[in-house]
Amino acid sequence: MKVDTVMDQDQVLIETERFVLRPPKASDVGMLAHYSGDRRVAEETRSIPHPLAPGTTDAFVKRAMTADRLEDVWVMDGSSVEGGDRGHEVLGVISLTRMDRNQSQLGYWVAPPFWNTGLASEAVQALVAANPLGNDTLFAEVFQDNPASARVLTNAGFAYVGDSEAFSVARDANVPTWTYSRKMR
Repeated sequence: MKVDTVMDQDQVLIETERFVLRPPKASDVGMLAHYSGDRRVAEETRSIPHPLAPGTTDAFVKRAMTADRLEDVWVMDGSSVEGGDRGHEVLGVISLTRMDRNQSQLGYWVAPPFWNTGLASEAVQALVAANPLGNDTLFAEVFQDNPASARVLTNAGFAYVGDSEAFSVARDANVPTWTYSRKMR
C-alpha cells in the first residue's frame, strides 16, 4: 500500500493492488449517481435516498470537496492501477465521518457489478492501515440483513460492540444494525 498526500483537499491518496482511494471530483457525479441510484446500494445505507433525486449526488460531491467537511470521502478508482480493474473509474465509495474524542464512523458501498470481488475488504483494510485522520478509534455499523458487510469489518480487525438500529432513508424505516469498533492506537 502506498500513501501520498493530495494537497488540494488535504486528503491522502491510498493505493492498493487493484485500485486507488482518492478524493471525489466533479467528473465522478455521473457514475456515482448511476451506482448509488441502484435500490440495492441505497437500501444498504442510512443516507442514500431511493429514488435518487436530481442534484443529490452533485451536492454530495460538492460537500466532500469542501475544506470544512465533516466527512472525508474516497472513491475506489480502478482506472489507473496496473493489473487492477482498469477502465473502471468508480468502483465504490468509502468514507470517514468525524466524531468527538478523535473517533470516526466508517462507511462504504461497492457498485453492484463489483460485489463479491473483495473490493470492500481491500478498501476497508487499506483505509484502516493508512488511518488518514489519525483516529484513536473507528466505528462502523451494518444492517443485520447484510452479513457479508459484517464479515468485511471483522476481517479488518473490527470487534462487535452490540445491536442497535438506524434509519434508512431508502427503506423509510428503522433497520436493525450490528455495531463494530476498532482501536487504532
